[in-house]
Amino acid sequence: MVKTAFSVILLLVGLVCMSGTITWVIRKGNNNRMTRIFVLCQCSVVAWLISQFLILFSESTHQLWISYLIGNVGIAFFGPLWLMFSAEFSGIGAKYKQLMYVLPVISVSAVLIVLSNPIHGLYYSMFEFGHIEYAVFFYIFQIIYYVCIISGITLLCLKQTQKSKQTTSQAALLTLSTAVPLAINTLTLTHVIDIGIELTPLFFAFSGLMIILALSRYGLLNINRIAINDTINNIKSGVLVFDNDGVMSFRNKYAEKFLEGQYNDYSSFCEALGKYTENDTDSKESADIHIGAGYYNVVFSDVCEKSGNKVAKVVTINDITEFYDLAAAEKKLSLEQERNRIAQEMHDSAGHTFTMISSLARILKQRISDKNTDISETQEYISEIDGLSRSGVTQLRCTINNLREDSFMTSITGAVRTVLDALRNTETDLCIQGTEDERYSFCIREVYDSFRETVTNTVRYSDASRIDVILKFLDDRLELYILDNGRGCGEIHENNGLRGIRERTEKLGGTVRFTSVEGEGFSTVIKIPINKGVKI
Repeated sequence: MVKTAFSVILLLVGLVCMSGTITWVIRKGNNNRMTRIFVLCQCSVVAWLISQFLILFSESTHQLWISYLIGNVGIAFFGPLWLMFSAEFSGIGAKYKQLMYVLPVISVSAVLIVLSNPIHGLYYSMFEFGHIEYAVFFYIFQIIYYVCIISGITLLCLKQTQKSKQTTSQAALLTLSTAVPLAINTLTLTHVIDIGIELTPLFFAFSGLMIILALSRYGLLNINRIAINDTINNIKSGVLVFDNDGVMSFRNKYAEKFLEGQYNDYSSFCEALGKYTENDTDSKESADIHIGAGYYNVVFSDVCEKSGNKVAKVVTINDITEFYDLAAAEKKLSLEQERNRIAQEMHDSAGHTFTMISSLARILKQRISDKNTDISETQEYISEIDGLSRSGVTQLRCTINNLREDSFMTSITGAVRTVLDALRNTETDLCIQGTEDERYSFCIREVYDSFRETVTNTVRYSDASRIDVILKFLDDRLELYILDNGRGCGEIHENNGLRGIRERTEKLGGTVRFTSVEGEGFSTVIKIPINKGVKI
């Protein structure tokens, strides 16, 4: 009576553990082939445990036969299913797919032989209440079952040779979950252990605990968790997890190399980090630190339960050296662009001003040598030179401070007239075709700069006595023609001035053409579309 009661307790413990395992797998595992095979494998163990429970309370041959039939169904399917699961877990299931389809046939064949045993007696030669004798097929199938189980355990042992710590731990726990009950069952059947109580259910309870541990701690059958862990372990960012006591519970590969791994808990990590920053990192949410040639961003965050209780602290480490390098490169580029801007504006504005001053100075020199020169006219030239000098100083200041005097730039026509009005001893003619409106205002500055540079070159190099300007305001574009009667040139070299005219025009989607014949002057034609996409 005591033995029966003790056996019932062991069976109930085994049933509870295996049922819990199945429930956990269904809830936590992914819905894939490997998980489904594993659930069926555990269900076959449950069927065997139920049969053992029923055998204890069988009172007739018929009841005993039903109990043994249930047990044989569980045993018949467990071995082949276990081998199929092990093949899937170890990754060779796809290679031997045809063989995997043969294994369920073995299970079905064994069940059919057991069911038909009253006809042929090849599985049980004698089956009566209190007296059971086994026949040849019983031993054949037992050998097949053991071969399947041992083969599965072998595959799991081979899986433990992989480098992944997580996979190795899963394989080890699965091996124990099957090898231990198998060993106990073998020792019981061979009467090496003979205490009158079936111990196998107890070790199936142990098997259930091993599987639950593999499920909960190492993410067995949960592909998402495995994928997340592998991804975090292989990303090029450090991830550290510390529990409430400051003990480090997780550190990925990248974090192992950070600070040469000279930390084992949260306080030692902050202490090691504090050597590279002046502030207290523990009180900050994030910090940028400079170690050697690298820059790193360290982010601190708390992990809380739904109730709001803090359960862990996570630290992430990102290499931001590239961003610092880009910022330095951007700063260098900005300085270069500013240097080029100042050089171009000084070439355009100061060059034009000094050319005008030089031109007026030559005129003034000629007039002074003339005894009949009108003093008031001479003073007018001197005043104009003084005004240009002051204007030049203002322009230099504006260029350096990135400011420009735009009071006269209310129209293209006004900007062109401003340049022409500053000329002396050079005849000019301005012809305007069409009517200017707000559609052309987007290019006032560019037209002014380009026109001023062209006129400056004419005064400085061509010895022209006349400049003709044609300004056309067309429906789809603006056209500017500047023609002088200077000495011209046989070959045009685009240096800073002409290159600046071309760059300004092409930025607006326009075109510029320079032409010259030696002895026949120089001409510049600028065309700018007023609608984007219009071809000129």
